Amino acid sequence: MRNPGIALAPEMFEGHAVNRSAAERRAASLTARRSVKKANQAAWLVNAIRCIDLTTLSGDDTEGRVHRLCAKARQPLAPRILEGLGIAGMGLTTGAVCVYPTMVPHAVAALEGTDIPVASVATGFPAGLTPLPIRLAEIRYAVEEGADEIDIVITREHVLKREWNALYDEIAQMREACGHSHLKAILATGELETYRNVYAASMVAMQAGADFIKTSTGKEGVNATLPVSLIMVRALRDYGMETGHRVGFKPAGGMKTAKDALAWQILMKEELGNDWLRPDLFRLGASSMLADIERQLEHHVTGRYAASHRHAIA
Repeated sequence: MRNPGIALAPEMFEGHAVNRSAAERRAASLTARRSVKKANQAAWLVNAIRCIDLTTLSGDDTEGRVHRLCAKARQPLAPRILEGLGIAGMGLTTGAVCVYPTMVPHAVAALEGTDIPVASVATGFPAGLTPLPIRLAEIRYAVEEGADEIDIVITREHVLKREWNALYDEIAQMREACGHSHLKAILATGELETYRNVYAASMVAMQAGADFIKTSTGKEGVNATLPVSLIMVRALRDYGMETGHRVGFKPAGGMKTAKDALAWQILMKEELGNDWLRPDLFRLGASSMLADIERQLEHHVTGRYAASHRHAIA
């Protein structure tokens, strides 16, 4: 189900207090109180793979690199690991492949015959400071090339100056430009200064019709953190209770290990429940994480750690 959005409702976030110390204590307690071991840990790591947006966003991206990434998305684990886990027939893939707009046709071709969606960053990623008509045109271009999902970036200035009408109108126009494709709104939380701003920006993005809210571009000095993710997840819960609409969540940037994959899944389970452990409502923007997950799963199967080069991402 898409999030249709609602009219801008500042009363849902203006004056909403955020207790920083309490949020940080709660985030720190998540992994301290819950321990996932052995077969259960392996199952959680396999689920994390289902939710990864396998991504390449480099200036030297090529058709060949995108094709290799898509091959990894089609088969994220080596056959020997799948067989050892007893899931060789599962049809395991990553949640999506994410690329720049000009790389979308290559990803679409490489993923033909699969259900793996192609996501594209757009709107002047990562700064988002090109003129709005150009950002909207970039969205339409990516959609026309075959992108199923569009990861947009918001204008941080609107948040820092608390220009909620401007932020709402911008995202609503981006949502319209996406057409049938899902919109994932990147808030760049490391540049929003306060948790209150993060909560408010999350609410405005959802009210404007974002299907996912996402922490970061991965290019900021500070990317996804558990405390910021907790604030955004609480906004998701509040929005859902108020409107009945369910919106997805994507932390991105700074997450590199299997331990990180477990931590963010624990957050989703404890705060929102099992429904938010599926790729239609939860994504992990952390390509390098996949190599460590594969390494940990091979250790679970064989009792030995393989060299890192045996688990290249693409």
